[in-house]
Amino acid sequence: MPNQYAYLGPAGTFSEAALRTLLPEAPVGTMVPCIGVDAVFTAVREGRVDGGVVPLENSVEGGVTATIAELINGAPVMITAEVAVPVEFTLFAREGVALADIKRVATHPHALAQCRDWLAANLPDAETYSVSSTAAAAQAVAEPGSQYDAAVSARIGGERYGLHAVAEGVGDHSAAATRFIYVERPGPPPAPTGADRTSFVAFISDDHPGALIELLNQFAMRGVNLTRLESRPTGGGLGKYCFCIDAEGHVEEARVGEALMGMRRIGTEVRFLGSYPRADGDTSPTPLRPPRRTSNDDFHEAERWLTRIRSGDVS
Repeated sequence: MPNQYAYLGPAGTFSEAALRTLLPEAPVGTMVPCIGVDAVFTAVREGRVDGGVVPLENSVEGGVTATIAELINGAPVMITAEVAVPVEFTLFAREGVALADIKRVATHPHALAQCRDWLAANLPDAETYSVSSTAAAAQAVAEPGSQYDAAVSARIGGERYGLHAVAEGVGDHSAAATRFIYVERPGPPPAPTGADRTSFVAFISDDHPGALIELLNQFAMRGVNLTRLESRPTGGGLGKYCFCIDAEGHVEEARVGEALMGMRRIGTEVRFLGSYPRADGDTSPTPLRPPRRTSNDDFHEAERWLTRIRSGDVS
Protein backbone atom coordinates (compact mmCIF):
# COMPACT_ATOMS: atom_id res chain seq x y z
CA MET A 1 0.00 0.00 0.00
CA PRO A 2 1.30 3.51 -0.77
CA ASN A 3 2.15 5.98 1.96
CA GLN A 4 2.84 3.31 4.55
CA TYR A 5 5.92 3.32 6.78
CA ALA A 6 7.20 0.36 8.77
CA TYR A 7 9.03 0.43 12.09
CA LEU A 8 10.25 -2.05 14.67
CA GLY A 9 7.23 -2.62 16.88
CA PRO A 10 5.06 -3.07 18.72
CA ALA A 11 3.59 0.41 19.06
CA GLY A 12 5.38 2.52 21.65
CA THR A 13 9.00 1.66 20.84
CA PHE A 14 11.91 4.05 20.36
CA SER A 15 11.65 3.07 16.68
CA GLU A 16 8.17 4.60 16.52
CA ALA A 17 9.53 7.75 18.14
CA ALA A 18 12.31 7.82 15.53
CA LEU A 19 9.80 7.45 12.68
CA ARG A 20 7.68 10.27 14.11
CA THR A 21 10.78 12.46 14.22
CA LEU A 22 11.74 11.69 10.62
CA LEU A 23 8.17 11.98 9.25
CA PRO A 24 6.33 14.35 11.59
CA GLU A 25 3.54 14.97 9.07
CA ALA A 26 2.74 11.28 8.54
CA PRO A 27 -0.64 10.27 10.02
CA VAL A 28 -0.49 7.67 12.78
CA GLY A 29 -2.52 5.26 10.66
CA THR A 30 0.22 5.10 8.04
CA MET A 31 2.81 3.78 10.52
CA VAL A 32 3.00 0.00 10.50
CA PRO A 33 4.58 -1.80 13.49
CA CYS A 34 6.53 -4.95 12.60
CA ILE A 35 7.61 -7.62 15.04
CA GLY A 36 11.29 -8.00 14.26
CA VAL A 37 13.90 -6.07 12.30
CA ASP A 38 13.72 -8.67 9.53
CA ALA A 39 10.01 -8.01 9.13
CA VAL A 40 10.68 -4.30 8.54
CA PHE A 41 13.22 -5.10 5.82
CA THR A 42 10.88 -7.63 4.22
CA ALA A 43 8.05 -5.10 4.08
CA VAL A 44 10.37 -2.59 2.39
CA ARG A 45 11.86 -5.10 -0.06
CA GLU A 46 8.45 -6.44 -1.10
CA GLY A 47 7.10 -2.92 -1.67
CA ARG A 48 4.38 -3.20 0.97
CA VAL A 49 5.62 0.05 2.53
CA ASP A 50 7.43 3.11 1.18
CA GLY A 51 10.19 2.82 3.76
CA GLY A 52 11.04 1.60 7.23
CA VAL A 53 12.88 2.64 10.37
CA VAL A 54 15.21 0.32 12.28
CA PRO A 55 17.90 0.86 14.94
CA LEU A 56 21.48 0.67 13.69
CA GLU A 57 23.66 1.43 16.69
CA ASN A 58 23.47 2.41 20.33
CA SER A 59 26.02 4.63 22.05
CA VAL A 60 26.33 2.13 24.92
CA GLU A 61 25.64 -1.30 23.42
CA GLY A 62 27.11 -0.74 19.96
CA GLY A 63 25.79 -2.10 16.67
CA VAL A 64 22.39 -3.77 16.35
CA THR A 65 23.21 -7.22 15.00
CA ALA A 66 19.88 -7.91 13.32
CA THR A 67 19.96 -4.66 11.33
CA ILE A 68 23.58 -5.08 10.27
CA ALA A 69 22.92 -8.66 9.15
CA GLU A 70 20.06 -7.50 6.91
CA LEU A 71 22.18 -4.74 5.38
CA ILE A 72 24.99 -7.21 4.63
CA ASN A 73 23.14 -10.30 3.46
CA GLY A 74 19.65 -9.37 2.31
CA ALA A 75 18.49 -7.96 -1.00
CA PRO A 76 19.87 -4.43 -1.46
CA VAL A 77 18.16 -1.47 0.19
CA MET A 78 19.12 2.20 0.39
CA ILE A 79 19.58 4.28 3.53
CA THR A 80 18.11 7.71 2.81
CA ALA A 81 17.92 9.31 6.28
CA GLU A 82 19.01 8.89 9.88
CA VAL A 83 18.04 10.25 13.28
CA ALA A 84 19.58 9.99 16.75
CA VAL A 85 17.05 9.47 19.54
CA PRO A 86 18.04 10.06 23.18
CA VAL A 87 17.52 6.88 25.18
CA GLU A 88 15.62 7.83 28.31
CA PHE A 89 14.08 5.00 30.30
CA THR A 90 11.17 5.10 32.73
CA LEU A 91 10.00 2.42 35.15
CA PHE A 92 6.28 1.85 34.50
CA ALA A 93 3.73 -0.17 36.48
CA ARG A 94 -0.01 -0.59 36.76
CA GLU A 95 -1.93 1.99 38.77
CA GLY A 96 -1.51 1.46 42.51
CA VAL A 97 1.82 -0.39 42.29
CA ALA A 98 4.60 1.32 44.26
CA LEU A 99 8.35 0.88 43.96
CA ALA A 100 8.42 -1.34 47.06
CA ASP A 101 5.85 -3.69 45.45
CA ILE A 102 7.95 -4.47 42.38
CA LYS A 103 9.51 -7.94 42.30
CA ARG A 104 9.53 -8.82 38.59
CA VAL A 105 10.70 -6.37 35.91
CA ALA A 106 10.43 -6.90 32.15
CA THR A 107 12.41 -5.07 29.45
CA HIS A 108 14.53 -5.50 26.33
CA PRO A 109 18.09 -6.88 26.84
CA HIS A 110 19.69 -3.63 25.60
CA ALA A 111 17.58 -1.62 28.03
CA LEU A 112 18.47 -3.99 30.85
CA ALA A 113 22.17 -3.53 30.13
CA GLN A 114 21.73 0.25 30.30
CA CYS A 115 19.72 0.21 33.56
CA ARG A 116 21.49 -2.55 35.47
CA ASP A 117 23.16 -0.27 38.02
CA TRP A 118 19.94 1.64 38.75
CA LEU A 119 17.97 -1.57 39.21
CA ALA A 120 20.65 -3.02 41.48
CA ALA A 121 20.60 0.09 43.66
CA ASN A 122 16.83 0.63 43.79
CA LEU A 123 15.35 -2.84 43.26
CA PRO A 124 18.10 -5.18 44.51
CA ASP A 125 15.71 -8.11 45.10
CA ALA A 126 13.75 -7.80 41.87
CA GLU A 127 14.08 -10.39 39.11
CA THR A 128 14.53 -9.16 35.54
CA TYR A 129 13.09 -10.75 32.40
CA SER A 130 13.96 -10.13 28.76
CA VAL A 131 11.27 -9.53 26.12
CA SER A 132 11.38 -8.51 22.45
CA SER A 133 11.21 -4.74 23.03
CA THR A 134 10.64 -2.15 25.74
CA ALA A 135 7.16 -1.53 24.31
CA ALA A 136 6.40 -5.26 24.48
CA ALA A 137 7.42 -5.11 28.14
CA ALA A 138 4.96 -2.28 28.80
CA GLN A 139 2.26 -4.13 26.89
CA ALA A 140 2.88 -7.30 28.94
CA VAL A 141 2.69 -5.42 32.25
CA ALA A 142 -0.61 -3.83 31.23
CA GLU A 143 -2.27 -7.18 30.54
CA PRO A 144 -4.67 -8.48 33.22
CA GLY A 145 -3.02 -11.07 35.43
CA SER A 146 0.46 -10.19 34.11
CA GLN A 147 3.38 -12.10 35.59
CA TYR A 148 5.39 -8.85 35.61
CA ASP A 149 5.07 -6.02 38.11
CA ALA A 150 6.85 -3.34 36.08
CA ALA A 151 8.51 -2.54 32.78
CA VAL A 152 11.54 -0.48 31.87
CA SER A 153 10.28 1.32 28.79
CA ALA A 154 10.39 4.46 26.73
CA ARG A 155 7.83 7.03 27.87
CA ILE A 156 5.91 6.63 24.61
CA GLY A 157 5.47 2.91 25.36
CA GLY A 158 4.36 3.16 28.98
CA GLU A 159 1.87 5.91 28.24
CA ARG A 160 0.45 4.08 25.21
CA TYR A 161 -0.48 1.09 27.38
CA GLY A 162 -1.98 3.13 30.21
CA LEU A 163 0.71 2.55 32.82
CA HIS A 164 1.91 5.07 35.39
CA ALA A 165 5.51 6.14 35.93
CA VAL A 166 7.01 4.79 39.15
CA ALA A 167 10.46 6.27 38.50
CA GLU A 168 11.99 8.34 35.69
CA GLY A 169 15.55 8.55 34.43
CA VAL A 170 16.36 4.97 35.38
CA GLY A 171 19.18 4.63 32.84
CA ASP A 172 22.82 4.48 33.90
CA HIS A 173 24.03 6.66 31.00
CA SER A 174 22.52 10.13 30.80
CA ALA A 175 23.93 10.79 27.31
CA ALA A 176 22.82 7.46 25.80
CA ALA A 177 21.33 7.63 22.31
CA THR A 178 20.34 5.25 19.54
CA ARG A 179 20.91 5.95 15.87
CA PHE A 180 18.03 4.91 13.62
CA ILE A 181 18.11 4.65 9.83
CA TYR A 182 15.32 5.00 7.29
CA VAL A 183 15.62 2.43 4.48
CA GLU A 184 13.90 2.32 1.10
CA ARG A 185 14.17 0.25 -2.05
CA PRO A 186 17.25 1.10 -4.14
CA GLY A 187 17.24 4.35 -6.07
CA PRO A 188 19.25 7.56 -6.51
CA PRO A 189 20.53 8.90 -3.18
CA PRO A 190 19.24 12.21 -1.79
CA ALA A 191 21.03 15.29 -3.10
CA PRO A 192 24.12 16.42 -1.16
CA THR A 193 23.47 18.84 1.70
CA GLY A 194 27.04 19.57 2.78
CA ALA A 195 26.49 17.55 5.97
CA ASP A 196 26.17 14.00 4.73
CA ARG A 197 27.19 10.46 5.53
CA THR A 198 27.96 7.58 3.16
CA SER A 199 27.50 3.97 4.29
CA PHE A 200 28.77 0.82 2.63
CA VAL A 201 29.97 -2.73 3.27
CA ALA A 202 33.44 -3.77 2.10
CA PHE A 203 34.26 -7.41 1.35
CA ILE A 204 37.98 -8.12 0.99
CA SER A 205 38.15 -10.94 -1.53
CA ASP A 206 41.93 -11.38 -1.40
CA ASP A 207 42.87 -11.81 2.25
CA HIS A 208 46.54 -10.89 2.70
CA PRO A 209 48.75 -8.93 5.14
CA GLY A 210 47.89 -5.24 4.96
CA ALA A 211 44.57 -5.74 3.15
CA LEU A 212 42.61 -3.67 5.65
CA ILE A 213 45.25 -0.92 5.66
CA GLU A 214 45.05 -0.75 1.85
CA LEU A 215 41.31 -0.26 2.14
CA LEU A 216 41.54 2.42 4.83
CA ASN A 217 44.28 4.26 2.94
CA GLN A 218 41.83 4.94 0.12
CA PHE A 219 40.04 7.29 2.49
CA ALA A 220 43.00 8.61 4.46
CA MET A 221 44.88 9.81 1.37
CA ARG A 222 41.78 11.69 0.17
CA GLY A 223 40.95 13.30 3.50
CA VAL A 224 37.72 11.35 4.08
CA ASN A 225 36.96 10.81 7.75
CA LEU A 226 35.44 7.48 8.79
CA THR A 227 32.84 7.67 11.54
CA ARG A 228 32.18 3.95 11.99
CA LEU A 229 34.20 0.81 11.22
CA GLU A 230 32.81 -2.52 12.33
CA SER A 231 33.86 -6.02 11.32
CA ARG A 232 31.14 -8.62 10.87
CA PRO A 233 31.25 -12.30 9.84
CA THR A 234 30.03 -12.95 6.32
CA GLY A 235 28.58 -16.36 7.17
CA GLY A 236 31.01 -18.00 4.76
CA GLY A 237 33.07 -19.72 7.45
CA LEU A 238 35.35 -18.91 10.34
CA GLY A 239 37.73 -16.04 9.59
CA LYS A 240 35.54 -14.66 6.79
CA TYR A 241 34.72 -11.05 7.65
CA CYS A 242 33.40 -7.94 5.98
CA PHE A 243 33.58 -4.35 7.19
CA CYS A 244 30.62 -2.05 7.75
CA ILE A 245 31.82 1.52 7.24
CA ASP A 246 30.37 5.01 7.56
CA ALA A 247 32.26 7.91 6.02
CA GLU A 248 31.70 11.64 6.15
CA GLY A 249 30.59 13.10 2.84
CA HIS A 250 28.39 12.22 -0.14
CA VAL A 251 29.05 9.84 -3.03
CA GLU A 252 28.69 12.79 -5.42
CA GLU A 253 31.71 14.47 -3.81
CA ALA A 254 34.88 13.78 -5.76
CA ARG A 255 36.94 12.64 -2.77
CA VAL A 256 34.28 10.15 -1.60
CA GLY A 257 33.65 8.86 -5.12
CA GLU A 258 37.37 8.41 -5.75
CA ALA A 259 37.79 6.56 -2.45
CA LEU A 260 35.04 4.12 -3.43
CA MET A 261 36.62 3.66 -6.85
CA GLY A 262 39.98 3.12 -5.16
CA MET A 263 38.53 0.26 -3.16
CA ARG A 264 37.24 -1.34 -6.33
CA ARG A 265 40.65 -0.99 -7.97
CA ILE A 266 42.38 -2.88 -5.14
CA GLY A 267 39.91 -5.74 -5.46
CA THR A 268 37.42 -4.90 -2.72
CA GLU A 269 33.78 -5.77 -3.34
CA VAL A 270 31.60 -2.88 -2.19
CA ARG A 271 27.93 -2.91 -1.28
CA PHE A 272 26.81 0.71 -1.40
CA LEU A 273 24.17 1.43 1.27
CA GLY A 274 23.51 5.10 0.61
CA SER A 275 24.52 8.74 1.02
CA TYR A 276 22.15 10.76 3.18
CA PRO A 277 21.98 13.79 5.49
CA ARG A 278 23.71 13.38 8.83
CA ALA A 279 21.49 13.61 11.88
CA ASP A 280 23.73 16.19 13.55
CA GLY A 281 23.74 18.47 10.49
CA ASP A 282 27.37 19.40 11.19
CA THR A 283 28.89 21.07 8.11
CA SER A 284 32.27 21.81 9.67
CA PRO A 285 35.07 19.75 8.10
CA THR A 286 37.03 17.32 10.23
CA PRO A 287 40.40 18.94 11.09
CA LEU A 288 43.23 17.42 9.08
CA ARG A 289 46.88 17.36 10.14
CA PRO A 290 48.62 18.44 7.99
CA PRO A 291 46.05 20.45 5.94
CA ARG A 292 45.15 18.74 2.69
CA ARG A 293 43.47 19.96 -0.48
CA THR A 294 40.39 17.72 -0.56
CA SER A 295 37.55 19.91 -1.85
CA ASN A 296 35.72 19.10 -5.08
CA ASP A 297 37.56 21.98 -6.79
CA ASP A 298 40.90 20.51 -5.68
CA PHE A 299 40.07 17.13 -7.20
CA HIS A 300 38.78 18.67 -10.43
CA GLU A 301 41.89 20.86 -10.74
CA ALA A 302 44.09 17.77 -10.35
CA GLU A 303 42.04 15.99 -13.02
CA ARG A 304 42.47 18.92 -15.44
CA TRP A 305 46.21 18.92 -14.71
CA LEU A 306 46.45 15.21 -15.55
CA THR A 307 44.53 15.78 -18.79
CA ARG A 308 47.02 18.45 -19.81
CA ILE A 309 49.94 16.14 -19.02
CA ARG A 310 48.42 13.39 -21.14
CA SER A 311 47.98 15.80 -24.04
CA GLY A 312 51.63 16.80 -23.92
CA ASP A 313 51.19 20.16 -22.17
CA VAL A 314 53.86 20.19 -19.47
CA SER A 315 54.01 23.96 -19.08
